[in-house]
Amino acid sequence: MSGPRHVPVLLDRVVALLAPALDHPGSVLVDATLGLGGHSEAVLEACPQARLVGVDRDPQALELAGDRLSAYADRTTLVHAVYDRIPDVLEELGLPRVDGVLFDLGVSSMQLDVRERGFAYAQDAPLDMRMGDEGPTAADVLNSYPVEDLARILREYGEEKFAGRIARRIVAARESEPFATSARLVELLYDAIPAPARRTGGHPAKRTFQALRIEVNDEMQVLRRAIPAALEAVAVGGRVVVESYHSLEDRIVKQAFAAATRTDVPPDLPFVPDQAQPLFRAVTRGAEKAGPPEVTDNPRAASVRLRAVERTRQGAHA
Repeated sequence: MSGPRHVPVLLDRVVALLAPALDHPGSVLVDATLGLGGHSEAVLEACPQARLVGVDRDPQALELAGDRLSAYADRTTLVHAVYDRIPDVLEELGLPRVDGVLFDLGVSSMQLDVRERGFAYAQDAPLDMRMGDEGPTAADVLNSYPVEDLARILREYGEEKFAGRIARRIVAARESEPFATSARLVELLYDAIPAPARRTGGHPAKRTFQALRIEVNDEMQVLRRAIPAALEAVAVGGRVVVESYHSLEDRIVKQAFAAATRTDVPPDLPFVPDQAQPLFRAVTRGAEKAGPPEVTDNPRAASVRLRAVERTRQGAHA
């Protein structure tokens, strides 16, 4: 693999959380967002009895990860799929249950670094932003969405305070010329966001580019389907580990994990019957964050929220 190797976020902690579930012969980890394969490489090294099913919607990521994981090729199966298709992937592989599922959400370092993908606002590139090779691009969203929908995704997915103003500027600007490349959008954002706001909170294009990426890849809806599928897929003793980088992502994960670990019995019941015990227990206390040394070395770690649960008994997850 050419270029520098990117250090995965909270690598040691992720391995420590997954290892207890992968310490027996025939254990299987699903890395649902394989990316460049950094987390998976570390798990395969630390857990010599584990087998990996690496899933990614990005064919380029699968190719690069395959090179990185070549030393473990006999224990690795790579699958081109969006991560909400976990049930289909496991059925096709004849795996009724697995022992771990890992999600490292958001855009990968590789996608940011390849100019032509259009994820990065720091350089001019076609407004693509697709993690795979299908569906509408960011340019399609900018050039076709009504002003109300543009404002909504900027507000919800980008947490952009000036969503309405930016949406109106985009709709006005596309009348004379459709959006095609990132530089024109960045220029519009500099003009639309007031100067005092531009001086705080990072690059003024950051929130809009994030919102467009999430919309283009349908990330929130995919995640809402994928987390319950992952919980259903793990065997007793199996763990689901999720790294989120956006408040909406973390909220979806938090709510799903809370429901899976909740005991649903009257509070005055003197004991909890076995059949009413929750199917999962929390392995992390709330959301864990990266410490100052890692954030200094890897700025992407600043927003990470890490959560993990373990299946404690069999039963259908609702």
